[in-house]
Amino acid sequence: MVRHKIANREERERIKEMGGALKALHVSMIAHVLAVAGTVMVLVWCIHFRGGLAWESTNKALIFNIHPVLMLIGLIILGGEAIMSYRALALKKETKKLIHLLLHGIALMLGIIGIYAAFKYHNESNIANLYSSHSWFGLVVIILYGLQWIYGFVVFFYPGAATGIKAESLPWHMLVGSFVFLLAVSTAALGFLEKLTFLENSGLAKFGPEAFLINFTAIVTILFGIFVILVAAVSQPIHEVEEDYSYSVI
Repeated sequence: MVRHKIANREERERIKEMGGALKALHVSMIAHVLAVAGTVMVLVWCIHFRGGLAWESTNKALIFNIHPVLMLIGLIILGGEAIMSYRALALKKETKKLIHLLLHGIALMLGIIGIYAAFKYHNESNIANLYSSHSWFGLVVIILYGLQWIYGFVVFFYPGAATGIKAESLPWHMLVGSFVFLLAVSTAALGFLEKLTFLENSGLAKFGPEAFLINFTAIVTILFGIFVILVAAVSQPIHEVEEDYSYSVI
């Protein structure tokens, strides 16, 4: 009788987990479409309208173009995909943990390179650094993202903390991770607005195709962030899915 009750409880929990994963998968499909759209739009903007990408060039604007491409594709899109991977993929937990960790690691590296590209552009163009709220928030985001990744790696992945520490850390880890991701999305949208303002002050048509593209890229970025959080929200509650306090959202 006891075994039967335990089996029934485990079966109910498994069904609930599958239901949560199914809902997360459906919502994540919209996020994936937005991710592809955002990637295409930022590449079209920087390559077609802004002339391309270059690490070394007499045209310093080509150096700057690396910044929005890597920040959006890396920190925002890959970071969002990392969050969704743990919630929506129908894979073994250890496999999802590894995918989650690697995607966040790649996102962090691309983000660091993207921020360095902005500093490189400013320095070679004799432009002051860190003069705007976008740049201030950007530094805060990359620092928090890095600390969050390191903490998640050490506590939840390797070498791994004691179960009690994991249990106490997980809710805060998820809360901070969601906050950092939303802050990154907000900072990206602020960056698009800042760049568009500079371009319009330099003569760019306010209702021209490039201005519309930049605005819609910002909108897609915000929508992507919203749907990533929704994927996490419709997933199984922590106490049912994360019964062993394993590695979760960074």
